[in-house]
Amino acid sequence: MTDGTAVDTRPTKIMYVAEATAHGGRDGYVTSQDGQLELRVAMPPELGGDGNGTNPEQLFAAGYSSCFHNALVLVGRRNGFDLTGSTVAAKVGIGPNQQRGYGLAVALSVSLPVLDADIAAKLVDEAHEVCPYSNATRGNIDVTILLG
Repeated sequence: MTDGTAVDTRPTKIMYVAEATAHGGRDGYVTSQDGQLELRVAMPPELGGDGNGTNPEQLFAAGYSSCFHNALVLVGRRNGFDLTGSTVAAKVGIGPNQQRGYGLAVALSVSLPVLDADIAAKLVDEAHEVCPYSNATRGNIDVTILLG
């Protein structure tokens, strides 16, 4: 809301639960309960690792971009638009914060090549309100959305 009032975005009903387990932190592997994921996890070279595996930031980028794209397609359909050919790319950055921990920042790049800029911006704004990742991160991390 624009008036500064907090909006409750918690689910009223849990429809699905994903389960994953980390073994060894950032230098180990992750698995999902259903066996669909079994990935080596490694620190990227920029953070002092060997880079021989995925990392939590890549997994977060994949999750956020696919979730946001699905929200975008949903609001597009609700508004009568076919978003075939659209894409969402995510960049997730990590760095130290002021509380002696670490924080994230996200940049989403949205491509809606068949829509006029005003309509595209309206759909992106609606998708940002619908997307569970956007709702979970709102007010916690910087999320920049670039429409191009």
